[in-house]
Amino acid sequence: MPHSPTGDPVVLAFGDSLTAGYGLPSDQSFAAQLQAALRRTRPAARVINAGVSGDTTASALARLPRVLSGLSARPDLAIVELGANDLLRGVEPARMRQNLDAILHGLRDVGIPPLVAGMRAPFFLGPFAATFDAVFPAVAAAHGAPIYPFFLDGVIGDPSLVLADGLHPNARAIGIVVDRILPTVTTALDTLARAA
Repeated sequence: MPHSPTGDPVVLAFGDSLTAGYGLPSDQSFAAQLQAALRRTRPAARVINAGVSGDTTASALARLPRVLSGLSARPDLAIVELGANDLLRGVEPARMRQNLDAILHGLRDVGIPPLVAGMRAPFFLGPFAATFDAVFPAVAAAHGAPIYPFFLDGVIGDPSLVLADGLHPNARAIGIVVDRILPTVTTALDTLARAA
C-alpha cells in the first residue's frame, strides 16, 4: 500500500462512537474536527473516519482487515481509540489487551504506525479500574507507540458536554478532545516525518 502521493499527512481514526461522532453532524465528528485542526498548519492534511458506534476491541479487530483493504493510500498514522464499550460490557482487561495488541500488530504489518488513545475506568471500580487503565500504556509500550493517556480528558464528568443521552460527548466536547490530543498527534507526525 503506497503512502499518500501528495506527501500530505493522512491519519486513520480507528475507534468506536467517540471517533465516529455518534449523534453529531458529520462535520463535528472527532475525525472532522481533528482534520480542521491539523489543516491550520498542514493545509492538505486528511483524517479518515473509521469509527463505528458500539465497537468493542473484538469487533474492531474483526473489521480491521476490511478497513485496511479499503484504503487507497497508506496513512501516516493510525489513532486507535477503543475500550469504552469493553468497559461497559465487562470484558476482561486481559482479553481487551489481547485484542488491542492484535490491532496494533495488524496496523504495523501494513506499515501504519499506531498512536494509542487510552480510556479510563471510574475510580469506584477499585482494583478493576487500575487493571483496566494499565492496559493502554502497556500495549503502547510493547509496540513502541506514542500514547495519549485519556481520550476524554477535560470532558468527562461535565454534564454540559454530553448529548441528551447523558453519555456521548457533544460537538463542544469533541472540540476540547481535539485541542488536547492535537499536540500528541502533531508530535507523532513530526517524529515519523523525520524518521522517513
